[in-house]
Amino acid sequence: MRTPLAIISLAAALLGASLPWPAGAADAPAAASAPATAAPASPGATAATGPTDTGILGSPEQRARYHRLAEELRCLVCQNQTLADSNAELAADLRHQVENQILAGRSDDEIKAYLVQRYGDFVLYRPPMKSSTWLLWLGPFALLLSGGLVWWRVQRRSRAAQAADAARAAAEGSDLERARRLLGEQ
Repeated sequence: MRTPLAIISLAAALLGASLPWPAGAADAPAAASAPATAAPASPGATAATGPTDTGILGSPEQRARYHRLAEELRCLVCQNQTLADSNAELAADLRHQVENQILAGRSDDEIKAYLVQRYGDFVLYRPPMKSSTWLLWLGPFALLLSGGLVWWRVQRRSRAAQAADAARAAAEGSDLERARRLLGEQ
């Protein structure tokens, strides 16, 4: 069961609003049990310096790969944030997994494949184009096209209604003139 604070946090995240409390505040009891090295020092530090690491990466090249991968992977809790931007406990766990994979000597593609195998294509911030993601890639264009068609039909009907009104007014006007002529009222 979710607390009201967690529901508000989720709704704000979906709407892209900023909250007056840190994003992980709704899960304070769960965050307290997380190891201190996996959590960022403060929410402001994460936003300014990028994803925090636990310090197990030795070389600057490894840290650069880690930061690049953290920007390419999605937080599964926040959904609209990369791993680098998220303060969620699961994001910290995923960042730790990425660090361990880098230390194990795996390539970027192998790390992504490992995470996709465990969590699905949703973990990628830019999912691949395949049959299961066609709607994701083509959906916005289909919505734009259908919106354009609806707008075109509304405009067409509006013009047809205006033309019919003008024709009806012209016919009524000519009938009135004919009646006046017949009655000799001119």
